[in-house]
Amino acid sequence: MTEKNGIKIATIGGGSSYTPELMEGFIKRYDELPIREIWLVDIEAGKEKLEIVGAMAKRMWDASPYDVEIHLTLDREEALKNADFVTTQFRVGLLDARIKDERIPGYYGMIGQETNGAGGMFKAFRTIPIILDIVEDMKHLCPDAWLINFTNPAGMVTEAIVRYGKWDKVMGLCNVPVGAMMMEPKMLDTTLDQLVYKFAGLNHFHWHRVTNSDGEDVTLKIIDKMYSEDAGLPANIFDVAFFREQLEQMKAIPCGYHRYYYREEEMLEHSLEEYKTVGTRAQQVKETEAELFELYKDPNLDHKPEQLAKRGGAHYSDAACETIASIYGNKNTHIVVSTKNNGAVPDLPADCVVEVSAFVGAAGALPIAFGSLQPAEKGWLQVMKNMELTTIEAAITGDYGLALQAFTINPLVTAGETAKRILDELLIAHKEFLPNFSETIARLEKEGVTVKDPVVSEMLSK
Repeated sequence: MTEKNGIKIATIGGGSSYTPELMEGFIKRYDELPIREIWLVDIEAGKEKLEIVGAMAKRMWDASPYDVEIHLTLDREEALKNADFVTTQFRVGLLDARIKDERIPGYYGMIGQETNGAGGMFKAFRTIPIILDIVEDMKHLCPDAWLINFTNPAGMVTEAIVRYGKWDKVMGLCNVPVGAMMMEPKMLDTTLDQLVYKFAGLNHFHWHRVTNSDGEDVTLKIIDKMYSEDAGLPANIFDVAFFREQLEQMKAIPCGYHRYYYREEEMLEHSLEEYKTVGTRAQQVKETEAELFELYKDPNLDHKPEQLAKRGGAHYSDAACETIASIYGNKNTHIVVSTKNNGAVPDLPADCVVEVSAFVGAAGALPIAFGSLQPAEKGWLQVMKNMELTTIEAAITGDYGLALQAFTINPLVTAGETAKRILDELLIAHKEFLPNFSETIARLEKEGVTVKDPVVSEMLSK
């Protein structure tokens, strides 16, 4: 990477509705991140969206004072060649796949969610083989590039890249910590630079504590404010309050997704109510995304529309673009990333991937030690990490027994015959994107397994 030649960035999944947010972040940081060219790459099924969002990306840069080339392509190798940074934001099977992930468990009375429960595991099954293919391409086409991943489930995807892809120049990102660090300082009538944050855990399963500039732990003050003020909860998570006594005991703030575990009963009830009425979150997002792409078609639109915040991924650009700028400029900025543990969370192995506060610079992410968790949080964390490792291995091997093991130990899946039925139906529903499970899927089809949810069944019949 040299400033003289400028930076080449390749974005896998360039036709995503999030791309304008990414462009906004790069434009905002151009003075410290002199980009020469951005390659937006997608697959044939995403070609129309790529062209729409790509045209808007070009308008955004044309409206800026900077001369940056935007390339649109379906040729991943062309996009990756000599890239300095690669960002990944793709969804295997598009939003229809997420609808299947959510509705099939919902039909049987279990939580269907993008990164949690049965749906989250199946998103990993589809995504991990693709991300490992991308890593193999990078080894030949851009061996010095950094891979910045915000494809969900981000923690499992990053773990697979490190553990099986043998690629260490990678960081996984999430907008959830960014949201917390944007909203919580306001609760204390202060600014982010007056607070010290320490996060630890896994993607969508972390806790954090906060200290002020005087060295005083202000975590409990923020917890108190959470019950009367906006805590920056992502748009895609139903807002049911944590039990105050539980948070006061742990003296730590759980991430928004912990509601699926700490308030599972209420989250399941809400999830099933949506399943029966307005449709699952994916069905709602599909409508929002359609509206966004209609906006993106406007030849006069040259900035990110406010409606993008409804999509549930607000602030991704702040995480992704700041990470890239910090690596390029060796800024050693505090950023919450999924990276190799290296002892930051002693309750997990040093070689596994965790989501932690880190100083990010040219050497990558230097994790900040958090220390051991209390037994309750430690127990959750170790179960979730081992569920992730089992899921990842199942995704790569296509081992049906391992997939069953992952379902069995996932806290949001009630183990038993129904869980096995959900697993089987999801395998059938996603067979196009699960080549590693082809033998098992052939067996299930021979046994006559079919999908019972009427919406998914209709989708499959088309």
